[in-house]
Amino acid sequence: MKSINTILIANRGEIASRVIRTCKKMGITSVAVYADADKNAPFVRQADLAVHIGASEPSQSYLDQDKIIAAAKRTGADAIHPGYGFLSENADFARLCKAEGIIFIGPNPEAIAAMGSKSKAKAMMKRAGVPVVPGYDGEDQSEATLKTEALKIGFPVLLKATAGGGGKGMRIVHEEKEITTAIASAKREAKNAFGDDELLIEKYIASGRHIEFQIFGDQHKHVIHLLERECSIQRRYQKVIEESPSPIMTEALRKSMGDAAVLAAQAMDYDNAGTVEFIYDDTSGAFYFLEINTRLQVEHPVTEAITGLDMVQMQIQSAQGTPLQITQEEVVGNGYAIEARLYAEDAANNYAPVTGKIHNYQFPDVDGLRVESAIESGSEISIFYDPMIAKIIVKDSNRINAHTKLLYVLQQFICQGIVTNLPFLKTLLQHEDFQKGNYNTHFVQEKIDLSQINKISDQQIQEVAIVATLYDWNKREQSRKTLRSLPSGWRNNCYQYQKEVFHIGEQVVQLQYQYVEDGFVFLFEDKERKVAMIGIDETTLCIDIDGLQKTYAVAKVGEDYFVHSPTIGNVKITQEDRFPIKEKEKVSGGYESPIPSQVVKINIQSGDAIKEGDPLIVLSSMKMENVLVANQDGKVEEIYVAEGQNVEAGFLLLKINEE
Repeated sequence: MKSINTILIANRGEIASRVIRTCKKMGITSVAVYADADKNAPFVRQADLAVHIGASEPSQSYLDQDKIIAAAKRTGADAIHPGYGFLSENADFARLCKAEGIIFIGPNPEAIAAMGSKSKAKAMMKRAGVPVVPGYDGEDQSEATLKTEALKIGFPVLLKATAGGGGKGMRIVHEEKEITTAIASAKREAKNAFGDDELLIEKYIASGRHIEFQIFGDQHKHVIHLLERECSIQRRYQKVIEESPSPIMTEALRKSMGDAAVLAAQAMDYDNAGTVEFIYDDTSGAFYFLEINTRLQVEHPVTEAITGLDMVQMQIQSAQGTPLQITQEEVVGNGYAIEARLYAEDAANNYAPVTGKIHNYQFPDVDGLRVESAIESGSEISIFYDPMIAKIIVKDSNRINAHTKLLYVLQQFICQGIVTNLPFLKTLLQHEDFQKGNYNTHFVQEKIDLSQINKISDQQIQEVAIVATLYDWNKREQSRKTLRSLPSGWRNNCYQYQKEVFHIGEQVVQLQYQYVEDGFVFLFEDKERKVAMIGIDETTLCIDIDGLQKTYAVAKVGEDYFVHSPTIGNVKITQEDRFPIKEKEKVSGGYESPIPSQVVKINIQSGDAIKEGDPLIVLSSMKMENVLVANQDGKVEEIYVAEGQNVEAGFLLLKINEE
């Protein structure tokens, strides 16, 4: 058995923090590596040692194998934990670690390589007797062959990158006319994400559930499963909510799927943490193998919560050669756990990723709550990495209690400064079908009206405007140096009200207010609201509105106020400048970057004639591609960017002569 005294974590964010925590528990020295963008990140401070490895682009830091190995040697690390993503499922990196005498904390390179190609994995599972989805997983990757095989299978079909996951390089194709574009797009996205554009095609199961089984093996040919996780609530093919036990699970089904998961792991001599993913067909009750993720999963805390196991510790022990310390019969689920992923994204705007600074970040103290987070107050969210900023996990005795508690946590959760998917998560949890467990992988697309998730009532809008006004009023009072004996807002005409104008999104809010002896009177058109200030500090305001006392979290940046209350959520409200700066003129025929992005492909050249709907530029932000298309016929007049260039939101990319 090999002894591990120092572990380098070849990753970042919340998973780096998670591994560091177990290292401290086991008395193992932890080493973090960090890129430029993560210089001040929490995980860097939490580690015992930290090594700078390069620029913010993953290819120049977290994906640079030589830099990772050099950092491990420099710090005397016995082992490397890859986390998830980046190099975690890279068989060549696992082999490099072995060649350099460094323990790779993950399965053996042969198992990673076997599962690194979804097509080869599927063939292996078929030979082992594990049920697989009908499809094509051949080596011929020509467009003609892929089209022919798709026609044989019958639409709809699912294109999947064989080298990765997380929805990258994945497309649903409903009709033959869509297949050519879908193949090109999926291959390009797969190449950018994984360095491999190989695709497989599967029959698309229209009504299915995504259920995965956590597997664990050691180096002595022992393999067990640690029960299931239900992962059907997804957006853009990425999981948003995970829970265990699954709402549909019976003991008989668990036995069948668990046995199949263990059989799959045994077929490849699996020797560490992994996950066997299945699609469960609601219509027939059959289940099929999808893939094996040869790493620790993002949602592993759900399994840890119900089993009481530390899976990172188990990974380290297995990598050292220690036999599994638990048998299949001893694996028992206790209670219920659910995880919600907090993303820096605007769900109402087609889940567009969001960048910026988080000014106030707090979560409540709730029994059974676990938060795995990559950020803190003051953190910057950049374009370079995945938009997930936290995992919010709740454990309780049953599903109803846990759901109730998670909703409370989301209502109390404060994340001010950027748009997040908190309103989306709260909407999900409150949906009747979700509460009953009646959902499949299409639930979000079919049941959630994204246009409504950020809506707040007129009364709540008034509340937010009152809070911003009083916060600003208090700041002015504190800084007032002259005529302090006069009441605030004093006028020669004592009946004249002060006025403010705010904007919440596209909505304009006008109000008048007046300071009186025991508080304030606010007027919204003809409606009068009486308000008393109860308490205030730099980040919190407590007021009484019409006899109801409430507390709000407030952050101000320039003319923007970020206001949070449990009943309203996080709202951005902007004070209208009394002397507004003239907006820059829009360039006629100009196309701007909708979000901070990197230009990954330019499909046109100056002088090209284009048609409405033609793809112009491919942008990438937070590992997701967006294609900018022509909104009408025209001719390319000028292109202002180059491939590989990073651009901010609103940056002018190109100009089209649309005459």
